[in-house]
Amino acid sequence: MSSTDEEFLAQLRAAFNVEAAEHLQAMVTGLMEMEKPSTPTAQREWVAVVFRAAHSLKGAAGAVGLADVESQCHVLEDLFVGWKRQEGPPTPTAIDTAHRALSAVASALGAPAVATVAQQSAPPSFAAEHDSPSPEDTVRIGVAKLDAMLVQAEELFAAKLAATQRAEDMRDLAHRFEAWKHEWAAVESESRTLRQAREGPALARLLDFVDWSADYVKSLERHVAALARTAQQDRHVIERLVDDLLEDSKKLLLLPFATCAAPFPKLVRDLCRDQGKEAELVIQGEDVTIDKRILEEIKDPLIHLLRNAVDHGVEPPDRRTAAGKSPRATITIAVTPVDGRKVEFTVSDDGAGIDVEKVKASAVRHGFLSPVDALAMGDAEARALALHAEVSTSPMITKVSGRGLGLAIVRERAEKLGGTVSVESQLGRGTSFRIVVPSILATFRGVLIEVAGRRFVVPTAHVERVARVKADEVRTVEGRETIALNGRAVARVRLADVLELAAVEGSDATPAIAPVVVMFAGDERVAFAVDAVLDEQEVLVKRLGRPLMRVRNVSGVTVLASGQVVPILNAVDLLKSARRRGGAPARTAATVRPPGLATKVILVAEDSITSRMMIKNILESAGYRVQTAVDGMDAFTQLRAGRFDLVVSDVEMPRLNGFDLTARVRADKKLADLPIVLVTALETREDRERGIDVGANAYLVKSSFDQDDLLDAVRRLA
Repeated sequence: MSSTDEEFLAQLRAAFNVEAAEHLQAMVTGLMEMEKPSTPTAQREWVAVVFRAAHSLKGAAGAVGLADVESQCHVLEDLFVGWKRQEGPPTPTAIDTAHRALSAVASALGAPAVATVAQQSAPPSFAAEHDSPSPEDTVRIGVAKLDAMLVQAEELFAAKLAATQRAEDMRDLAHRFEAWKHEWAAVESESRTLRQAREGPALARLLDFVDWSADYVKSLERHVAALARTAQQDRHVIERLVDDLLEDSKKLLLLPFATCAAPFPKLVRDLCRDQGKEAELVIQGEDVTIDKRILEEIKDPLIHLLRNAVDHGVEPPDRRTAAGKSPRATITIAVTPVDGRKVEFTVSDDGAGIDVEKVKASAVRHGFLSPVDALAMGDAEARALALHAEVSTSPMITKVSGRGLGLAIVRERAEKLGGTVSVESQLGRGTSFRIVVPSILATFRGVLIEVAGRRFVVPTAHVERVARVKADEVRTVEGRETIALNGRAVARVRLADVLELAAVEGSDATPAIAPVVVMFAGDERVAFAVDAVLDEQEVLVKRLGRPLMRVRNVSGVTVLASGQVVPILNAVDLLKSARRRGGAPARTAATVRPPGLATKVILVAEDSITSRMMIKNILESAGYRVQTAVDGMDAFTQLRAGRFDLVVSDVEMPRLNGFDLTARVRADKKLADLPIVLVTALETREDRERGIDVGANAYLVKSSFDQDDLLDAVRRLA
C-alpha cells in the first residue's frame, strides 16, 4: 500500500471512529429505553432504531477493513432482527446479552467505554446564535485543532498585558517631562538674568546650549505625549480585539453536558444490576454548554457521586417498599448555569440519606475528630466530613465503595478547578451533592504576592481576605502560631517555609506588622505570612507540561505584563503542606541561653507535683530561673510581690484556675503585659478559644505535649 493510500485509510478510519461512536450511543440509548415500561409501538420503534444503528455500523466497519467489528455487529444485527419479529418486548436477559455484545464491540474499536461519545461527534457551531443550526452552518473540526487555536489566542493575552504595560510606561515618561518642566520653570528667570549680565564667549555658548536643551526637551515632551496617546489608543484596540478573540475561541470548545453524560444511564443501570437494586437516572440540563476542559475534569467526580448514590444512597427494593417508597429509586443529575461564568452540578437521590452519627464515628476512628468535638459538632458539619479521605459509613472496601476516597476525590477535583462542594441530606429521604465550578477556563483573578524575594500568584477564588497582623497579636495554641480573625483562631504559617524557600539575606528580623493572606479550601483556613501583597489582577494560567505536570504546591504559571514568568500556587496543596508541618514551622529551641544575657525568671503554677517538677526541670535545663506555685491564688500572690518575665500555668487548679488567673493578670495595670503560657489537659475548641479570649499568649495541650513547643513559646515570649 502506498503512503498516499495509507494516509487516506487513516483519514477514513478517523471518520469511522466518529461515526461508530454515534452508532454505539444510539444502540445504548435504545436499549436503555427498551427497559422502561412503554407501549408495544414504542418498543418496536426503539428496536428499529438499534437495528438500523447496528446495520450501519456493520457496513461502515466493513468499508474500513475492520473484520472483527463487522462480525460482532452482524451478531448484534441478527439479535435485533429476532426482536423485530417477536410480538412481545425483549426479556431483561436478552437486553443484558445485547449490552455485553455492545461492550465487546467497543473493546474491538478500542473505545474506553460503551456509549462514550467522542468530543468530535459534537462539533461546535460557528452560528452560535441559533439553537439548532442547519448542516450548512456547522463544520466538523478536530478538538486538537481547536485546542491549538485557543492556545494561540491565549498567547495574545500576554501581548495585551504587554501593550498595557507599555502604555503605562509611556504615561510615566510623560509625567517625568512634567516634572522637568516644573524644575525648568523655577530657574528660567535666573537664566534670563544671567544672559543679560553675561561676560565672555564661553558663558554665551553655555547659555545658548541651555536654551537649545530647553527647546529640545520640550520637543521631546510633545513627541512622547503623542506617543503616549497613540500607545493608549493601541492598547484599547488590542485589548478589545484580544478579549473578543479569546472569548470567541473559548466558545469554540464549549460542549453540551450531554456529551459528558451519555455513559451515565448505563453506568447506573449496571451498578444497580450488580447490587440487586432498581434506580432510574434523570438528567437535567443536557443542553447547558461547558468548557470541554471542565467537562473532562468533572466527569470522574460525577461518576464517583453516581456510584456513591447507588452504593450508599439507594436501598434494596424490599426495604424501600417497607419504608413506603417506590421500589425503583430516582437519581438525578442537574446542571444549572450560575452567575454567567459558573455552573452548578447537582447529584441527588431519594435514598437512605447520610447517617451523621456513623460519619462522626468514622471520623473519630480515623483521627480526624476527637470524641469531645464529635459530640459538639452539628449535623451540617458532620455531613461535610464525608468529603474527607477515608471518612465513610461503608463497613468494607468494595469495587464500588472505597472508604470515602471517591468523595475526597470529588472535593479535591472541584477545588482544583477553583470550585466548591457542599452536601445536604435528610435521613431516610435522600442526599444531594452540589459542585460549583467555572464554566470556562482560561483567565482568572489572582493576588500577586512576594515571598523571599520571589513573586507568586494566588487564585483570588481561594483567598478569604488579606490582613496586616502585628507581631504581638500572634498566639501559640498547641505548638502552632495562630491569629484571631473574626473571633476565630486561624493557624498562621510562613509561606516561605511551606515553599521551602531560603530567606533573603538581611531579612531575618521579624517585622512589627506583617501581611497575611488567608486561604481556604472547604471549611479549612490558614493565614500564610508573606513579605508583601502587591496587586490583584487578571492572569492567564499556563498549565505545566512534562516533566512538571505535577509539582507540589504549584498548579501552573503565568506571564506578567513585565514579561516575568510567575508560578501560580495551588491553594489546596498549600493547605495540605501547612497541615503536614503541624500548622506552623517549629523553631529550634535553644538548650542553653546565650552568654551575656540576663537570666529570665519564670513562674510555674501547677497543682500536680509531678507536672510542676517536670516543667521546672525543662525550663531550668534551658537556662531559665524558675519559681513554682501550687495553684492560681498562690501564683497571683507571688506575681504581686515579685518580678517575673513569664508565667507557665495549668488551667484546672484549686482556689483559682488558669483562666481566672490570666484574667486577673490582664486586669492588673502592673502585670497586664506579662506573657502567659497555659499548659492544660483541656483540648476542646471552646477551651482553646476561651484561653485566647482571656488573654493567654500560648495554649499547649498536655496530650500532645512536646518540650520543644514549650521552649519555643517561652523563648519567643519571654
